[in-house]
Amino acid sequence: MAWVLKMDEVIESGLVHDFDASLSGIGQELGAGAYSMSDVLALPIFKQEDSSLPLDDETKNPPFQYVMCAATSPAVKLHDETLTYLNQGQSYEIRMLDNRKMGEMPEITGKLVKSIIRVVFHDRRLQYTEHQQLEGWKWNRPGDRLLDLDIPMSVGIIDTRTNPSQLNAVEFLWDPAKRTSAFIQVHCISTEFTPRKHGGEKGVPFRIQVDTFKQNENGEYTDHLHSASCQIKVFKPKGADRKQKTDREKMEKRTAHEKEKYQPSYDSTILTECSPWPDTPTAYANNSPSAAPTFTSPQQSTCSVPDSNSSSPNHQGDGVSQTSSEQLQPSATTQETQQWLLKNRFSSYTRLFSNFSGADLLKLTKEDLVQICGAADGIRLYNSLKSRSVRPRLTIYVCQEQPGSSPLQGRQAAGSGAENGSGTAYVYHAIYLEEMVASEVARKLALVFNIPFHQINQVYRQGPTGIHILVSDQMVQNFQDESCFLFSTVKVENSGGIHIILK
Repeated sequence: MAWVLKMDEVIESGLVHDFDASLSGIGQELGAGAYSMSDVLALPIFKQEDSSLPLDDETKNPPFQYVMCAATSPAVKLHDETLTYLNQGQSYEIRMLDNRKMGEMPEITGKLVKSIIRVVFHDRRLQYTEHQQLEGWKWNRPGDRLLDLDIPMSVGIIDTRTNPSQLNAVEFLWDPAKRTSAFIQVHCISTEFTPRKHGGEKGVPFRIQVDTFKQNENGEYTDHLHSASCQIKVFKPKGADRKQKTDREKMEKRTAHEKEKYQPSYDSTILTECSPWPDTPTAYANNSPSAAPTFTSPQQSTCSVPDSNSSSPNHQGDGVSQTSSEQLQPSATTQETQQWLLKNRFSSYTRLFSNFSGADLLKLTKEDLVQICGAADGIRLYNSLKSRSVRPRLTIYVCQEQPGSSPLQGRQAAGSGAENGSGTAYVYHAIYLEEMVASEVARKLALVFNIPFHQINQVYRQGPTGIHILVSDQMVQNFQDESCFLFSTVKVENSGGIHIILK
């Protein structure tokens, strides 16, 4: 027994000696010769904490914060953006939080603000073809929307509105001083926009973006305040739960060293600040819930888009110079390029090419434009840039018969370019038809000869023995190309309208 106690004393004394020896170097390692305070402050952890502190008075917190009540994926690396999985059609809460400090933005205190929530593409390639992608989805899912508000579950939102032409956006008013939660439902799934409809993991990511605006002097909600977004993937019902579980199980199998490279999974998703969506909102003219929404594109107010009443192949009226619309010059500024796109019926791509000058747009190849705009619009834009106008389906030449001239004189003029009885030469105008219908003939005659379109009752063609034959769609389709017509107008009694007679 004494021998055992003696052995215990020896072991204990040895352990004490080893422990003292291990501590003997700590003071030397932390001495002034080994480390300085500047080296310690330079460690990454201190840099991160320091960078989060405001450097001057100009640094401010964002006025609002949006939190979506859905867990983030654990399989996201440290420096990547968070990714959140959602189930198709399930309601998810987005909490709208007032993040202002005391005295900040007093102009919105006690007032409502407007927020627009959108589901948009995360992939830049799909952003280029967003219009075509959404149109294709609309075709396959008639009557459905990409994004909806679950109004019964939402709290504090006022005057919710949706635009039938914007299936991926909802908007509403809310009071920052009150509790506000918007419950959203995303109806499109990520695999609907993949080339071969791969499985869920191969689906494209979306973005949920919230843009908030305040009223301007005119009472319209157009002054931008704050924007934030987060990355999501949408699965069929319960698919997001299975994917979240799969990611969690994969992370549990990784080593501790590998886990350090990934972000932890959070119960909620905080939307991070981003640039505002390019479209300027004009849906709310005032606070009145009865105000009718008007969704007007900002480009439409700066340049009028020509319509199909135009008589030339490039849809320009006779009195309008065609040089600016036929060919885009390399020296064109970004604003002139926007106007050219509008005049040539490419208004859906003005936002996409908002920063392109004429030289930038002309540098794009046919393949580039097809990839960005799709096959149909890409080829049409390429042809327009190269001044390749599309030949009209039918061309007719028309001259208005002058009072005092006889039909015989008119026919001679049509055949030989002669003058009428008063010595004035007959001048014919080219009418380019694309729709090949009778109403198009009347519309373009009214445009070229300054006749009020609403006053035209009927268009007739003079037939054998002077009979008047009603011009129908079938008759127009059987007109010979480059036919010549004289026409006269006859007033209709008691109605104030006129008949047009082609001869």
